Amino acid sequence: MNDKKPGFFQRLFGGETPVVQPPAPPEAVPEAPVPAPEPVAPTPEPQPAPEPDTVPLPGPPETTPDYVEAIEEPEPQPTMVVAIDPPAIVDVPIEPPRQSWFARLTTGLKRSSDQLTGSITSVFTKRKLDNATLDELEDVLIQADLGMETAMAITETLRRDRFDRDVSGEDVRAVLTAEVEKVLGPVARPLVIDDAQKPFIILMIGVNGSGKTTTIGKLAQQFADQGKSVMLAAGDTFRAAAIEQLQVWGQRTNAPVISRPAGADASGLAFDAVTQARAEGRDILIIDTAGRLQNRDELMNELEKVIRVIKKVDPSAPHATLLTLDATTGQNALKQVEIFGQRAGVTGLVMTKLDGTARGGILVAIAKKFGLPVHFIGVGESVGDLEPFTASEFARAIAGTE
Repeated sequence: MNDKKPGFFQRLFGGETPVVQPPAPPEAVPEAPVPAPEPVAPTPEPQPAPEPDTVPLPGPPETTPDYVEAIEEPEPQPTMVVAIDPPAIVDVPIEPPRQSWFARLTTGLKRSSDQLTGSITSVFTKRKLDNATLDELEDVLIQADLGMETAMAITETLRRDRFDRDVSGEDVRAVLTAEVEKVLGPVARPLVIDDAQKPFIILMIGVNGSGKTTTIGKLAQQFADQGKSVMLAAGDTFRAAAIEQLQVWGQRTNAPVISRPAGADASGLAFDAVTQARAEGRDILIIDTAGRLQNRDELMNELEKVIRVIKKVDPSAPHATLLTLDATTGQNALKQVEIFGQRAGVTGLVMTKLDGTARGGILVAIAKKFGLPVHFIGVGESVGDLEPFTASEFARAIAGTE
């Protein structure tokens, strides 16, 4: 007899306990036939797919390319600023209005005027006009390069009209203005171009650095503005820079420039320039010359030779010989006028660089001593800073009176 207790399955369902088979391995489970997959079309060649409307942003790369930075942080565009705020025009600066000539002259003579009027004011502060005061004033005027004769004329006028009376600085400046104008009036004469002389030949002379070449360029511009036909001659053959500078002015003023290589004979160049200017019927020929010290006899001989050669072509030429004077040289300008006048026959003066010195009064001393016409004065570098000389404006500017 089998005493074995029936199992739970047998007791539950009855019958024998089924034999449980171990599970088949995973690969052996699908014993039933698997339907064959449907045929798949061959994979086409990969084509660049169009970008979808929404592309997920990739994570930050280890090194961000430059073009990504340029896209994320664009450089500011200046034109956008102008578009937002039209009044803020930065591309075309607005130039200040051009000052009048008298305003520019006053500004240019400010150093001379300040020194002169400041000294006058210090002399006449709460003092009556006596001999000691007049002596002090005379010293001030002489130190301002006005010259002994002009200084004495001013002090004598004050002695006659205001002696032993209270005199202010304004009173003295008024007398100074009147006396300076009295001296300069006869020499303030414009340069007259004689149309009968064709070409009208202007010879520019002066010491080194006096501003001859720049003055030639400014004059050429003024003559061109008047409708004159101008030719230039680069007679400063000692300096290549002077030749180049004159050629630049020729381009600006549409004036042909007769030149030769540096070191060439200046008198031969002058001869060629006069000949060509006559052949072309030019109205004006301006001849530059090398700067030379008035005490160098051999250099002054060369200048005389240039003049002789010019006269071989036109016996009446040069029709104007203009001496350029640098105002910063002060008393030395008196000696220049004397020697150049004797050796080259100076017919008129051009005073330059009045804006760079406190010694502008030297023009008064030169006018008093020599009586030569003063045609132009310069107070700056631009073309408009060279103007015909006017005695009344100069006197008011240097005395500080309106």
